[in-house]
Amino acid sequence: MLRWLVCGRLGPVWMWKALLLFLAIAFAGQLLGVIFNKSNVQPAARSIFSSPDAQGPSLGSCRPHTHIMFLKTHKTASSTVLNMLYRFGDEHSLRFALPLGYQLGYPLPFNAHRVKGYRGPRAIEFHIMGNHMRFNKLEVEKVMPADTFYFSIIRDPVALAESSFAYYKEVAPAFRKAKGLGEFADDPKKFYDPRLRNNHYARNLLWFDFGLDNNANFSLALARLGEDMIRRTFKLILVSEYFDQSMILLRHALCWPLDSVVFFSLNARQQKPSSAGGVAGTWVGKAAAAAGVGIRGGLVQAKMVPNLSLTPEQREKLRQWNAFDWYLYKTFNKTFWEEIDKFGHAQMEKEVRLLRMRREDLARVCLRDGGKPVEAHRIRDKNIRPFQSGLVKILGYELQPGLDNTTRMSCLRMIRPEIQYKDVLDSKQFPQFHAIPAQQQSQRLLVAVGGTFIKQEPPRKGRKETGGEAGAGGRTLDEGMKDWEGSRLVRNNQTLVREHEKGRLR
Repeated sequence: MLRWLVCGRLGPVWMWKALLLFLAIAFAGQLLGVIFNKSNVQPAARSIFSSPDAQGPSLGSCRPHTHIMFLKTHKTASSTVLNMLYRFGDEHSLRFALPLGYQLGYPLPFNAHRVKGYRGPRAIEFHIMGNHMRFNKLEVEKVMPADTFYFSIIRDPVALAESSFAYYKEVAPAFRKAKGLGEFADDPKKFYDPRLRNNHYARNLLWFDFGLDNNANFSLALARLGEDMIRRTFKLILVSEYFDQSMILLRHALCWPLDSVVFFSLNARQQKPSSAGGVAGTWVGKAAAAAGVGIRGGLVQAKMVPNLSLTPEQREKLRQWNAFDWYLYKTFNKTFWEEIDKFGHAQMEKEVRLLRMRREDLARVCLRDGGKPVEAHRIRDKNIRPFQSGLVKILGYELQPGLDNTTRMSCLRMIRPEIQYKDVLDSKQFPQFHAIPAQQQSQRLLVAVGGTFIKQEPPRKGRKETGGEAGAGGRTLDEGMKDWEGSRLVRNNQTLVREHEKGRLR
């Protein structure tokens, strides 16, 4: 009877078997799909830059500084510091006081009109200023708000001289004449002429960058006057040799998260020559040629890496030759460690460890080759190859492949070279200028040898700018002008000293 009912009333048996088989297959497919989704489809991964470690130890209730002036001194790891400022301002859409070219009129004393888009004192709010300049406080104050945080960085003048000699060997006449740094150190006056442009790279370069007279005869009174002028303006002086500790002090002074001061060293030079015959594989003017700008006929042949070896006696002679820089270094190095004493050595060690761990984590995520800097020609992305200038190779980094967009952008900001980053920020702030064809833009720029970058401009009416070629000269202040603290300058033995109410300090 059951068979009769099924066959007669409810259809043939084979149809029921087919229906049951279909239902079984559908159920199995659904089950397998759930298992597949659970095992293979993960939620979107969060970027390492959004992890809790990015903030670092608590800074309390302070508010981040956004009005910042960094005096970018030469050969002091200042490019790495500038990268941090670029990153922070870029991420927070802040306005930069950018140069018309690549430096703010250097080596001439800074003038507010060197800032692109400047329209008069405080007509526009600028947040961050940090490109190379010869400091001039009165002019800087026309650009930056009254609550601006001023800071800078210094380096042992012997180490600075080594780097400067390697980088500016073919730029500073005093260095060009010497076979090696040791020969220069033995008798600097034999090679040095204060009247020749670019020789400021060869004597008291820190003092010069702070806007002071690097050729003045050293006296303790004049050195202390310069120290006092710097202390009145700059709230923090970092020390290149203690860079990690400097970053912790800077982080707390600016009230910034940890990731804002995590860094990969930029603009670092190769310490040893490559295996290709010991030749520094750099072509002076390569970047200019790539941009369509020729420099005195184009490329010149690469030369041997200069001899930087020094005896203890020669190191001491360099300290005497750079007496003002040596005074600044000893003085502000002492101040630096007094700041660490107040901060607490145990807390400093703890935060330095966190900084280094975070740097290792980010390097592992961001960088190829284990995070080690590489020669520029090995970097596949030509847009992040560092500019090559001088007689040593400037190293850069390669990004890890396969990064998500958010992580890649954050990693890219950390390794983007200074020149390219400045161009990126410039294009954001002045899109109308960058609408000009690239070939026409390149004709506006002169990329000068020795790392001096400035836009070639005709002098303004009524102003004669002498002593420099394309803005790369070593001209000092003219007699009768005033230094940035207001003291009139008078000439003394082909140099300039300050005249004060109670007489002259020499």
